[in-house]
Amino acid sequence: MDTPKTLQEAIVWFADAENCRVFLAALRWEDGKVRCPICDGERVVYLANARVYKCYGKHARAKFSIKVGTIFEDSPLGLEKWLPAMWLIVNAKNGVSSCEIARSLGVTQKSAWFMAHRIRFALKSGSFAADMGSSGGPVEVDESFVGGEPKNWHVAKRATRARFTPKGEKTQVQKTAVVGLLDRSTREVRAKVVPNVSRETLQDAILANIQGGSTVYTDAAKQYNNLPALDFIHGVVNHVEEYVKGDIHTNGLENFWALLKRGLKGTYVAVEPFHLERYVDEQIFRYNYRSTKDNPMNDRDRFVLAAYQIVGKRLTWNTLTGKDNDTF
Repeated sequence: MDTPKTLQEAIVWFADAENCRVFLAALRWEDGKVRCPICDGERVVYLANARVYKCYGKHARAKFSIKVGTIFEDSPLGLEKWLPAMWLIVNAKNGVSSCEIARSLGVTQKSAWFMAHRIRFALKSGSFAADMGSSGGPVEVDESFVGGEPKNWHVAKRATRARFTPKGEKTQVQKTAVVGLLDRSTREVRAKVVPNVSRETLQDAILANIQGGSTVYTDAAKQYNNLPALDFIHGVVNHVEEYVKGDIHTNGLENFWALLKRGLKGTYVAVEPFHLERYVDEQIFRYNYRSTKDNPMNDRDRFVLAAYQIVGKRLTWNTLTGKDNDTF
């Protein structure tokens, strides 16, 4: 399928509603057989004048648009705005703010913010092809903390984020913890927001993602001390003394943390912990599909990969703002 290769070409190309429909239809139904998102039947025709499909299956909602069953469902905005917005987000190294999307596409900032979060939700990888370390290379594991300096927080925010000792004494206000893993052979990063950096939390992340018997490199945090007992070869670098000890280091993940925090601090400025997971997913997608010597990728490739992930995902306004739990 001939698709645009630059942002300028994308804006011109997707200004045509028919181009948008043909593009998404080719991704959703690669065999060319359009199927109803309600009954999965193939007795479907396209009504060109209304720009919708009609299913002849026996159910109440016979007509549906190309948006149904994707992150675009129920959006009043046309695909000529959605697709360029996706192009911007997946290809901007440090992210794109909702204010910039609003100015560029002629929508309100509130709409742009909602659009951006729905696109980030689509970028999340629901499953992975293989365990990390299965290719034979070492896996770096590290945790990081995201958020502004507590001394600059509003007093009310400090009160809600404070922690207490077993004796009931108030301790330092905490930032949001994120654990990350990097497979050096595949250069794949996985990361997620975690409630804390306890031994159980960090080791659960390792056991869930890394193949047993693999080599794991971490810093000298005591939470990783018993990894050999869990069937891992454990290399440790003490950051108090050095950052590299032969092949043992976590500099690959430090690079990822730097990119993530650069976008959060310089582009998005203020991100609530409730929404942080989606910003992490956005940066993971761009990092894992960046152009490298072994895997050269351009903006078009990255955009098409993102477009493949829009089906079967939906994020409503109520869920985004914490009013319900109806994501799927």
